[in-house]
Amino acid sequence: ILKEGLSLLCKTGNGLAHAYVKLEAKEKNLTDISLLQNYIHLRYVDLSENQLRDLSPLGSLTHLLWLKVDGNRLSSTRLPELPYLQIASFAHNRIKDTEGITHPRLGILSLKGNEIQVITGLDPGKLLNLHTLELRGNKLETTAGLHLPKLKNLYLAQNFITHLEGLEDLVQLTTLHLRDNQLETLDGFSKSMKCLQYLNLRGNAIPTIQEMAKLQVLPMLRALVLMDNPCADEGEYRLEALVLLPRLERLDKDFFEEDERAEAEETRQRRREEEQVRARKRLRRRTSDFHSESLFF
Repeated sequence: ILKEGLSLLCKTGNGLAHAYVKLEAKEKNLTDISLLQNYIHLRYVDLSENQLRDLSPLGSLTHLLWLKVDGNRLSSTRLPELPYLQIASFAHNRIKDTEGITHPRLGILSLKGNEIQVITGLDPGKLLNLHTLELRGNKLETTAGLHLPKLKNLYLAQNFITHLEGLEDLVQLTTLHLRDNQLETLDGFSKSMKCLQYLNLRGNAIPTIQEMAKLQVLPMLRALVLMDNPCADEGEYRLEALVLLPRLERLDKDFFEEDERAEAEETRQRRREEEQVRARKRLRRRTSDFHSESLFF
């Protein structure tokens, strides 16, 4: 299997010899990869769709840059620290936690389609370069545990998330996917999320358009997906969204037209004026009540 899967002959680190640096061994029914610890020059390894339960032999591959072990029988991502690993995919295994991921150059991590219920152990002091995290299709009920200030892309679709918490540390996040969860409110977004541009909330349970007002803390939000929520069935859905979020450029699949922007601005101005009138009336009533109480005493 090794002979068939090895390719990409390159110079070794010291430049004095050559070695194969790529291994592809998909769908080989592998259960044991202990032989791999002798192939220390491997940089790209694909062991997807096998029967693996133990990846510890990969700890010897200190030159590893890219690892894909999708569709095995793994219950954990724990590996010795791999100093150069940049991309790792553990999708569609039986992984139950996010502990033991400490690779300092890791930029992209996929844990899609596992059994993770809580996010723990993702240390920002070690994962200094992690910019993309894929956790779609797990069993998460909350977003707690994401203390990753360098993260830019976060995929949490198809979980069981009912509330958002711990998002205030995601100060560089630009893309957030929360499609097909169980959110009923939009509480939990933070004004520290100054870079978030794209937010997908399709297929949740957001009841009213007014929940969108809670997204006003996101100054860079430009694209919002809210279709397949109860609020999307309300009348004047697009208009009300633009009234509340004037910087929005796209709602669901469609960009806003200039006439929609003009109508939203008129609506916003009219409501401001109406609110000012109501405020003056409240002030007059309070003043009148004060004078009446003064005369009484």
